[in-house]
Amino acid sequence: MFIIFGGLPATGKSTIARQLAYDLNAVYLRIDSIEQAIRSSGILAPDADIGPAGYLAAYRVAADNLRIGRTVIADSVNPLCITRDDYRAVAEKADVAFLEIEVVCSDKTEHRHRVETRRSTVDGLTLPTWEQVESRHYEAWNRDHLVLDTATLSPARCVAIIMERRRNLPR
Repeated sequence: MFIIFGGLPATGKSTIARQLAYDLNAVYLRIDSIEQAIRSSGILAPDADIGPAGYLAAYRVAADNLRIGRTVIADSVNPLCITRDDYRAVAEKADVAFLEIEVVCSDKTEHRHRVETRRSTVDGLTLPTWEQVESRHYEAWNRDHLVLDTATLSPARCVAIIMERRRNLPR
């Protein structure tokens, strides 16, 4: 199965996705880690735009792991319809069930607090400012998906909801 996360920075995606990956013994693909590895490799100028490289790498690694029967969890902002479509296509090509999840924080004050107080768990990654999060291009989802609001749900409750939804997906 392929579990595909999306949502703005500091909504709680990584906290939920990591716990879920642990509970399921799943492959955990974090775009922040992949993109930072590309930046740290020295093949790009330090201020160069990474473009789609991190997502393209994640699609390939996800496909490899899905083909050998592993559950894969993709943790990324996933801000564009095209990236969502591409993740979904990876699942469809591997002929596995998938679950698309958008993590939101409906309490703007809480969301801002999270952005301004969190620390990076990826070596060398510079986290976005509140202004960058607020102005980030993020397209509305255009199909059914699970929405989890971390302003009202704990990470543990979010994981429980995902586990229940996962059990009820068609195989």
